[in-house]
Amino acid sequence: MSQDVSVDIEARQAVEAIVLAATEPVHPTVMAQLLELSVEAIDELCAQLGAEYEAQGRGFQLARVAGGYRFQTHPDAHAYVERFVLDGQTARLSGPALETLAIVAYKQPVSRAQLSAIRGVNVDATLKTLVARGYVDEIGHEPTPGNPSMFATSRLFLERLGLNSLADLPALADFVPESSIVEALERGLLLSSMDPADSGPSDESADELDAAGEQ
Repeated sequence: MSQDVSVDIEARQAVEAIVLAATEPVHPTVMAQLLELSVEAIDELCAQLGAEYEAQGRGFQLARVAGGYRFQTHPDAHAYVERFVLDGQTARLSGPALETLAIVAYKQPVSRAQLSAIRGVNVDATLKTLVARGYVDEIGHEPTPGNPSMFATSRLFLERLGLNSLADLPALADFVPESSIVEALERGLLLSSMDPADSGPSDESADELDAAGEQ
């Protein structure tokens, strides 16, 4: 293998690696400086790579965008990419997000301030997550000073839970312990609060931990 061919392969690999690692389009001047080549050589190399990807029927392109180069999905694969973005989200909701979603489900329509008051922490981050996932919709504004936005669960929420309507949600009474259990818990908490040796987290520290989890 001649030295010119070796250099060409190395340059091609370098361009692909740099563009792949970049979060924004890479200007050819930057790559020219890194590879110690002329800007014209970089443009020609990128054009060759782009043509090869197209000829091979790849699902991505090396495109010239905003004065630089970046990898992007091929327009012909748009339908599949859209389906992946909208329906392919598999990450689980966090505990704070699930708690917030439950409150919306049972208290809707509800404002951001009401959600924060019930949870005791700022719910902006989790609410944005739920709206982005499509489980919660902004349905209007409350006719009060400031006209705060009101939120409710979406059709997707019902579909994912296999419910026909909100009327099919389990009754809250199913999750509330009997009065005797509540009284026993209250007595236990009272005794714990009177014990100097108790070093458990306070309500304030618990809220701080919860708020940190929302970030």
